Amino acid sequence: MPSCAEYKIAKMNTNKDYYSSNGFVLIYDQSLYTNKVVNKKLDQNLVMVLHRSLKKNTPIKITNPENNISLITNVHSKTSYPKIFNAVISLKTANILKLDMNNPFIEILEIKKNKTFIAKEGNIFDEEKNVAEKAPVSEVKVDDLSKNNIKTSKKKNQLNKFKIIITDFYYKDSAENLKDELTKKTKYTSFLVTKINDKKYRLLAGPFENFKALKNVYISLNTLGFENLNIINK
Repeated sequence: MPSCAEYKIAKMNTNKDYYSSNGFVLIYDQSLYTNKVVNKKLDQNLVMVLHRSLKKNTPIKITNPENNISLITNVHSKTSYPKIFNAVISLKTANILKLDMNNPFIEILEIKKNKTFIAKEGNIFDEEKNVAEKAPVSEVKVDDLSKNNIKTSKKKNQLNKFKIIITDFYYKDSAENLKDELTKKTKYTSFLVTKINDKKYRLLAGPFENFKALKNVYISLNTLGFENLNIINK
């Protein structure tokens, strides 16, 4: 099954693949630790980020695509959390990014240590309201399928339209067959198949207007074996 919340971006003139992903973020509060949703504490007065796959002190750039506000920091710690979320962040981090608390959608990009200065406390951020910044090109691998490029961009003030990428196929009939099967099993009727190119078709769910509308379908797909699903905002 595809791992759609944990994509790696294409190589950037180096032997290392740099991590990039898009998705909803979990904003930390003490109850998450008390109820063992996460096993690490965060200081709400500092810029802090927890991630499930990036190691401690990995330099990252987090962007709110709704307003193009970004911050540069280090991963505070590696930990587990519900798979529907892309990361766990402190309240101060959310406030700097001016996230919509009902739809806290972000983009995360691992950055080169020798190219970007990382402040010791991780509280350097830049506001890029007037800059249209392209998201990094990602590559997706599903079973034996070849690499596929995804580009996610968002125009300011555009209505949120979230979609869940389920998987890619060589043949449209295969995508349509899975679409019909998922419709029967989830009772959700808004799956769609889009053509990427002459040899690739993508199965998605949506669009959804907000995170609340998306959450139940995401969880239903999880129970059917789709463990990590990428959420795009376009």
